[in-house]
Amino acid sequence: MPELSPRRRLLVLAICCMSLLIVGLDVTILNVALPSIRDELHASTSGMQWTIDAYTLVLASLLMLSGSTADRIGRKRVFMTGLTVFVAGSVLCSLAPSLDTLIAFRVIQAVGGSMLNPVAMSIITNTFTDPRERARAIGVWGAVVGISFAAGPLIGGLLVQSVGWRSIFWINLPVGLAALLLTLKFVPESRAPKARRPDPIGQLLVIALFAGLTYAIIQAPESGFGAVLPFAVIALLALLGLVWYEARREEPLIDLRFFRSPPFSGATAIAISAFASLGGFLFLSTLYLQNVRGLNALHAGLWMLPTAVPIMLCAPLSGRLVGNRGPRLPLLIAGTAMTVSAVLFAAFQAETSNVTLFIGYALFGVGFGFVNAPITNTAVSGMPRAQAGVAAAVASTSRQLGQTLGVAVIGAVLASGVGSSSYKDAFVSASVPGWWIVVCCGVAVFVLGALTTGQWARRAASRTADRLQSAEVREAAGLNA
Repeated sequence: MPELSPRRRLLVLAICCMSLLIVGLDVTILNVALPSIRDELHASTSGMQWTIDAYTLVLASLLMLSGSTADRIGRKRVFMTGLTVFVAGSVLCSLAPSLDTLIAFRVIQAVGGSMLNPVAMSIITNTFTDPRERARAIGVWGAVVGISFAAGPLIGGLLVQSVGWRSIFWINLPVGLAALLLTLKFVPESRAPKARRPDPIGQLLVIALFAGLTYAIIQAPESGFGAVLPFAVIALLALLGLVWYEARREEPLIDLRFFRSPPFSGATAIAISAFASLGGFLFLSTLYLQNVRGLNALHAGLWMLPTAVPIMLCAPLSGRLVGNRGPRLPLLIAGTAMTVSAVLFAAFQAETSNVTLFIGYALFGVGFGFVNAPITNTAVSGMPRAQAGVAAAVASTSRQLGQTLGVAVIGAVLASGVGSSSYKDAFVSASVPGWWIVVCCGVAVFVLGALTTGQWARRAASRTADRLQSAEVREAAGLNA
């Protein structure tokens, strides 16, 4: 990719952030609309889980394929394809006549979405080559998460209340089309110097792993352990097969050498933990505000502002801290705030008081606002630029997998706790185990952030990066010989 002027680099960043905006809006808007979707399409708790997890599951399954494909055939080309498919999927979702078709159209959305965020992050990584400038750019990227979080509940609540839940998918059309036209005109094409071969077996194993695990978790309360056991076995066998097979490929879908770097492995685990807590937090909060408190969609969206505003404010601050002082402090702040927030709900039933509900939501927003920039920066900063798409895709996959598992696990726990009782009567007590799961996720962010950001971790990451770079040089020399 040619060196761009500072103004052009900022324009590329803005275009890439537009893709993150529509993907982020899609998640938060849908959560606000869940009760309306349940009423019109007669969805059960597991049905509501699938409207979210069908999207995040497919997204997680295809992100690495999209990242490596973009490195191979061109990042701009894949990015534009993703925008086109995502917008088309959004139109179909707005027309869905039943829950099953809505879930199917969410899958189409996810296919397009898988080509957006990891590819956009790869474009940013190759555009901002200075480490500090890149960290600040990633901080802006993280701030867009806050913007989408802040705007999503408000826009979603207003649309659901005034027009209906189908209108929540319309917002993707103008933003997606504008991003598509701007990408065509202003984003330069780039690709890895050495094209990586496709890995269809590895891709199928990833899909089997994620799909089997998610199905087993979501359907267990409804179908019973015996009915979902075969899917759990499939997931286990797929995991074992993936580790065995990928370690023996010259150009794997998942380069297991990345995980020799403690910061990279830590960032992956932190992403899963943080986004599992986010998925569970949104799921529990949306159902509580609308089904227990009886708020309409707009008022429920307003109640999410104490979470959304701190995310928007803390994300760029986290990016600056990562650029100036490294990832440890933001991760420790994130882990502490998220843990304290979840403890308020798990141990003190914070939702039963407006004051503690506000404090719990605000603390979660602070924690989540600080966590995103160090995850992304750590995932891509120690890797060769030629594999930026794959490294960014692993980080994005970890996020989506975490959110998928958060909704699946906490939704399953909630469904088991509520049983045949009404949501309003049983929700608060039934949600307590789910909040304790969020507590564990927050503790994991804190502990992993402390363990994988020290000097020994940085030295190990440097050795891993040197080995990866040396391997690339040797491969390039062999091709040129």
